[in-house]
Amino acid sequence: MRLLALIVLLLLPLSVQAASIRIKDLVEVDGVRSNDLVGYGLVVGLNGTGDGLRNAPFTEEIMSNILERLGVNVTGEQFRPKNVAAVLVTASLPAFARSGREVDVTVSAIGDAKSLLGGTLVMTPLKAADGEIYAVAQGTIIAGGVSASGQAASVTRGVPTSGTIPSGARVEREVAFELDSLRELRLALKTPDFTTAARIETSINREFKRRVAQMTDSGTVSVDIGQAGASNAAHVISRIENIRIEPEQKARVVIDQRSGTIVIGEDVRISRVAVSQGSLTLRIEETPMVSQPNPFARGETVVVPRTNASIEQGGDSKIAEIASTSSLSDVVAGLNALGVPPRDMIDILNSIHAAGALHAEMVVN
Repeated sequence: MRLLALIVLLLLPLSVQAASIRIKDLVEVDGVRSNDLVGYGLVVGLNGTGDGLRNAPFTEEIMSNILERLGVNVTGEQFRPKNVAAVLVTASLPAFARSGREVDVTVSAIGDAKSLLGGTLVMTPLKAADGEIYAVAQGTIIAGGVSASGQAASVTRGVPTSGTIPSGARVEREVAFELDSLRELRLALKTPDFTTAARIETSINREFKRRVAQMTDSGTVSVDIGQAGASNAAHVISRIENIRIEPEQKARVVIDQRSGTIVIGEDVRISRVAVSQGSLTLRIEETPMVSQPNPFARGETVVVPRTNASIEQGGDSKIAEIASTSSLSDVVAGLNALGVPPRDMIDILNSIHAAGALHAEMVVN
């Protein structure tokens, strides 16, 4: 069966300058970050697709606790509804989120519920790593899949046991972080690189017309707020984040073996190399023959081995020479000269890298 694949080749001539990127898209301000929240809750209103309480006793326990808080005494009662499901609720609390702000939540079943489609999440407190409650979630779930079943077969598309609630949680507690108290900002690069960090330092100092930024390593640039002459750290960040620079990137080849996707960066270089691509098919067939003596003759029946061996050349074997290149387009032209499908091209790139001729970082997923 022929495998279909996709090749993504980024062809950028060397004469074209790299696009300038805002500093806000390249760095994170140390301390300005989101916080993960998690909660354990109950989804009700399911159409018979909830947890089987015999297999998920924790669902019955939380349901009893909720009813007790609402003033319904269920002690000693036996109830086996199929329209409830125990879930884990997760959310991300953005930086500087104030009380009353609404954030999205994700709801995932933890029992044997078949689907959360059409369910409603009952009020669920969301806690952070410190154990404190920072938000409360509630609302109707939007499931990302569908499931249908009959007496002898069933079909499922997507993941019906997980869904989202847009703006489903309301912030009740704010994270204490005094940005005004900072005397120094630390900009953490998302992709550490000494050249990029040096360019950020130079651009910031040029913006403020004084030395306020200092590169400490490949992933950090420190900014002295006092030297910047601004009233607070927020004003300094607002001036820094919109400065544009040209980031430097490593030469990298990314290969996804599952889909056959190949992404080659602009700075990839290759030494002079010759590549041969072809396939040999070795076929060996055993056709034993039975030899019997004539009637009334003396002799024994024996099996005579018979072997047919052959070697076939599958397709035309080609040899392509890829010269020492100065641009990515030459690399692609040399590989395309072989006329091989993407799956084989992945093997060729791995072999060139193993030979030491491909001067780039190989990332294989």
